[in-house]
This record gives sequence, C-alpha cells and structure tokens, in this order.
Amino acid sequence: MRTRAAVLYGANQEWQIKDVELDAPGRGEVLVKTHAAGLCHSDEHLVTGDLGTPEELGGSSLFPVIGGHEGSGVVIEIGEGVTDVEVGDHVAVSFVPACGKCRWCASGQQNLCDLGAGTLGPGMVTDGRSAHHGPDGEDINTMAKLGTFAEHMLLSQDSVVKVDPDIPLMPVALVSCGVATGYGSAVNRAEVTAGDTVVVVGCGGIGSNVLQGAKAAGAKNVIAVDPAEFKREKASVFGATHTASSMEEAMELVGGLTAGVMADSVILSPGVVTGDLIAPAQFLTRKGGTIVVTGLAPMMQMDVQLNLFEFAMMNKQIKGTIFGSDSPRHAVPRLLGMYQAGQLKLDELVTRTYTLDQINEGYQDMRDDKNIRGMIVFD
Repeated sequence: MRTRAAVLYGANQEWQIKDVELDAPGRGEVLVKTHAAGLCHSDEHLVTGDLGTPEELGGSSLFPVIGGHEGSGVVIEIGEGVTDVEVGDHVAVSFVPACGKCRWCASGQQNLCDLGAGTLGPGMVTDGRSAHHGPDGEDINTMAKLGTFAEHMLLSQDSVVKVDPDIPLMPVALVSCGVATGYGSAVNRAEVTAGDTVVVVGCGGIGSNVLQGAKAAGAKNVIAVDPAEFKREKASVFGATHTASSMEEAMELVGGLTAGVMADSVILSPGVVTGDLIAPAQFLTRKGGTIVVTGLAPMMQMDVQLNLFEFAMMNKQIKGTIFGSDSPRHAVPRLLGMYQAGQLKLDELVTRTYTLDQINEGYQDMRDDKNIRGMIVFD
C-alpha cells in the first residue's frame, strides 16, 4: 500500500515528506494505522550524525530512513502467524523488539532482547528484507524498525504492545519511549527510595519523566538542572522541588540541602550526553551513590572525564540504561494504568502538536527549547 512518510536522506538535511510504498504484511508482521508520534531527540541524532556516518559504521548506512520510534496506532491488517494482536487492536510501538525467547527475554530483560542488536540496521525484524520503497523504487529503512513518522507502519509483532482501547492514543505513544525510559531510569536503574536526593540533568521529554519517577519513588529533594528557563519552570509540574541552570549551580544547592553529603543519584538525560558531563555528575554524587546515563551519546564517542581515584575510593557507580531498564510488555501497561489512576502526568508533557508536514517546524521548536514534547498527530 502507499502511505505518506517523513524521510531523511542524509545527515544535516531536513525531513522530506514522500509517498512510500509498503509491502503487504509478511509472516509475523502487522500493518498499523499511525495515530500519534513523538518528536524525540533520538531522531534528531540522525540529523546531526551522532548515530555514526557510513565511514564510521564500516560503509553501512541507515539512509534513506523513515524517522520516528515513539508512537501508537491501530492494527488494520495482520500477516500469517501473528498471534499477539488482531485487527482493531490499539498498540504502542516498542523501539526494542522483544522476541520472548532469547536469554534476555527469558530472564525478564526484554529491553535487552537480541533482536534489538539490529535496530539501527536495514531490513525488517522478521526476515531482513526491504519492505519500504520510495517514489523512485529505492529501498527505505525505518528508525528502530518502526518509522512512526508515517501514516502507516509495517511492523513485526515483536515491536508492538497491545493496550487498553479506552486509553487515548496520544498518551499511549508517549509511554512507548520517553515516559518509560525516564521513569524507569529513576525507579529501576537509580533505585530511588523514600527520602533520597536526586539530581536530574536535562529536563525535556525524557528528563521530565525522570522527575516523575523520582517523585513517585518518594525522593525528598528532586533537583531539575537545565539551562532552558522554560524547562525549569515546567519541572515543578513533574515533581521537581528545586531547579538549577547548570551542574555547577546545583553543586552549591545540593550541598546545602544535604549538609554536604550530596545526591544519592544523578541521572543524565540531556538531549546529547557528552563525556565531559560525567566528572561534574561524579562530584554531585555522594559516597556510594549512583550516576545513571540515560540520554543518548554520539555513537563513536570514546572519551569520558572521570576522576578514577575519587570514583573508586568513594565507592561510586555509573550505570547505563535502555528503556528505563524495564521490559516493554511490562512497562507500557503498568505506566498507562498509573495514568488512568491519576498517578502519572502524560497529557501535561505535550507542549504542542503538529501535522506530518510540520515536522521540520516541530524539530526546530525542540532545538529552540520551546517544547517538553512535541507530537505529530495523524487523526
């Protein structure tokens, strides 16, 4: 079938709206009519080249690519062998496929599923074929095997999570990436507990949900650090008790709040994580404390600033996280249940909605710090 999609043909270019031809669903595949897609910073990394150039990746390239990895929709067609969903089901997408069979899925770590190893490569999850074709017949890839910046998505059933049809599809889209990643960074990876002091660096679409997770876990002090005044003002809505414009400013603030003990955990969720952020995060963290790196760093970055003596002698730890260190099929319905119970703010995350044709405007607003989360809405 033919659908309209936002396609990126190379780094440092704008998104182009193109007519794309989709294959019919093959074995284990579903066709989804997209309802909403989040303008997440991870897709901006495609534009800036942070996810690697063809030369850096050994000659391979994801371009041209349909962007988008945060989204929701309704199943309109299924292929042979599909058992997880039926036509008419409402679904959230998952940027980490979950096969349910590999070592990681079998041990409850679906966010580390072996299928996720190819998420930034070409071809379908199911059989590796190219199933998206451009107006000139060229093969087109999809971001994270999803491509939510399109009116329709051809997906593996391993990349969708069935949800309650009574829940609005915009909140469903939000939990498919930013909410689950941020919330889980605090609750699952930093293991925030009642009375903790938590510093959240970067308070956009993911960081705002780190704030929510820290608050839900019972943190006493939740410090939102962001250079954008708009984001600092919004931070209190999601659970921040204090704000700072930089980690240097937060140093004095946290020292005063904790009588010099410093933060139990520092969670890094800026749009781009660079190696020079680790050292100030290290000195914001108490003895035995935890630094969690949540935001995406340039793929080829190797240099990190860290005082190894202080790091070892103060018994500190640095952790990475993907999908909030949770399993998509567990996190998505759980977080949506909290939203239904009034325990999680999702509607408040959306600053502005856009049409597909306004995608470049939406990303410019993100660069200009005008949005917590911008959303493309299709219907």
